[in-house]
Amino acid sequence: MLRVTTLYDNYQHIGNLRTNWGFSCLVEFGDTAVLFDTGGDSPTLLSNIDELGIDLARVQALVLSHDHGDHTGGLQGVLERCPGLKTYVCDSFSPRTKREVTGGGGELAGVTGPIEILPGIHSTGELGATIREQSLVVDTGNGIVVITGCAHPGIVGIVRKARQLVKGDVLLVMGGFHLMGTPGPVVERAVADLKDLGVQKVSPSHCTGDAAIALFREAFGDNFIAGGVGLVVEFPVK
Repeated sequence: MLRVTTLYDNYQHIGNLRTNWGFSCLVEFGDTAVLFDTGGDSPTLLSNIDELGIDLARVQALVLSHDHGDHTGGLQGVLERCPGLKTYVCDSFSPRTKREVTGGGGELAGVTGPIEILPGIHSTGELGATIREQSLVVDTGNGIVVITGCAHPGIVGIVRKARQLVKGDVLLVMGGFHLMGTPGPVVERAVADLKDLGVQKVSPSHCTGDAAIALFREAFGDNFIAGGVGLVVEFPVK
């Protein structure tokens, strides 16, 4: 079973969890677990983790999508609970953030091209020009799930890259789509492109923006999943 739990978001899915600007999720895939991003601060992230009853000791790797504080802000809190945790960062990350990983007791792993983090869990590698970012692609055997931090390189381009890396239908695209303030026709084009790429379900949150989320909700209907902290999505594994 693939199980993805949103731990940190500025949208709320479950009422007793804290919200703040940023994103983090836990990807549990069979016997493996990967933490993707750490949100904007440790207290919010760790409070939600405790409220959800999640044991961080199960986490085998941490993947940071890009070098912005709303995705790396909870790093120290995670490393305090998980000393020695292997932490995958884009090679373009600042020396300061890399020192924060090693200084906090993490094992630094640099990423340039696509790699398999753990069996079935892949990084797209660094994508984009101005802001370099990696996303996760999980191969369930029945299709792929794409998870983005902020999608600075473009959500459509990320999904195209994911389909090149791992063959199969795109079951779900979730996370930040970086469409806040984007004109409606541009968002509609992105929606159409994702549909053309065979995306079955979407769960946009974080930096997607309310107006863009509304367009995705309208276009995908029953295949739209409201995002936010506390969201849990599950897929069977072949």
